[in-house]
Amino acid sequence: MPAYLFPPAVVAGEHTVETVDILAEVRARHPLAPWLSRIESIAAATGIRTRRWMRSLEEASAPAATGLRMPDEPLARHALAAGGFTDGDVDRAVAALSAIPAPRTIEERNAPAWEAVQAYGERAARQALEVAGLAPADVDCLITSHSTTPALPGLDVALSNRLRLRDDVLLLPASQWACIAGTRSLALAADLVAADPDRKVLVVVSEALSTTYQSADDTLESLITRLLFADTAVAAVVTGRPRPGVCLRLDAAWHHTLPDTMGLHRLETRHDGVHFLMDRSGPRAVQRTVLAMWEWLRARHPDPDWHPDLLLAHPGGTRVLEYMQQTMPESWPAGLLAHSRDSYGTGNRGGAAVFDIVERAHRSGPKAGSRTVLYAAAPGLTATALEAEWL
Repeated sequence: MPAYLFPPAVVAGEHTVETVDILAEVRARHPLAPWLSRIESIAAATGIRTRRWMRSLEEASAPAATGLRMPDEPLARHALAAGGFTDGDVDRAVAALSAIPAPRTIEERNAPAWEAVQAYGERAARQALEVAGLAPADVDCLITSHSTTPALPGLDVALSNRLRLRDDVLLLPASQWACIAGTRSLALAADLVAADPDRKVLVVVSEALSTTYQSADDTLESLITRLLFADTAVAAVVTGRPRPGVCLRLDAAWHHTLPDTMGLHRLETRHDGVHFLMDRSGPRAVQRTVLAMWEWLRARHPDPDWHPDLLLAHPGGTRVLEYMQQTMPESWPAGLLAHSRDSYGTGNRGGAAVFDIVERAHRSGPKAGSRTVLYAAAPGLTATALEAEWL
């Protein structure tokens, strides 16, 4: 530290998905769910009416086109025949079973999502380089993150090939950062340019969170997951020296991990794809990282009159945003979280969220010298915050 950040590039998913359409799909799929009568109020509580996905709702919710999978049909036919079924009965039974919609496999879900993550990531990367006035050949290090599309090689190698980066570029993939990808990538980039101020670090986060949309799941938590997530790719350049066009100076970073909280928010990979699971006590645990961050800021700024001018935060939902508002000092100005609320109103972007919030703040034209805190928390539970100043 210090490090300098150019304005982020943000590429939202091309498909607009309305909350009312998700609720219609849920009603049709789970007409007997015990929580069905509450879905309107649950959806309203999220504060999200629309979100953008890399693929359409129809694609995300569709079952496999081939129907029920019968990997060994001859054995099935043999078993039915052995049970006394006639040839005609066997044909009818197999046809009926094949007509039942089946969940798609993880391959069918992941392959198109992974292709989208790469394509959107490349678009965001090229836009970020253009904003910084740089060419791909100028990049010295590439940091990437993508959490719901497991792949090896990952987004770092894919973008190195797509952008035609130099063969000596340092590639740093961080697929499991999830929601802290924005803040933690900036903290890492700042450390890299502190070691070599002439380094130019490109950060790319591309999240297809709609991959976790699992229509067959009938839990209340699955309903909430359906409503929350948005797909976005973001990118930005970090340098060790001030250059024309930089918007933020990054001055300090803070990291915090709560022990024994791994089960509160997690991805599980099953035969039909990735499932995002969360415990209802999760928001309370995230709140503990907020209190720890306040302590860090108090230690750095013992002056009781100090306050940030902007708080760009991604704690995962409106409940923790409200908690942040309630626990910050009363003397702090109102509206510090306005850009965070604005971003969340169109979906939880996961690791792309903080860059989206920074881009919204940049568009609003903050005054030079505005003191800013960036914060995010992720499954783990782990959190990263940075102090910064607008230039």
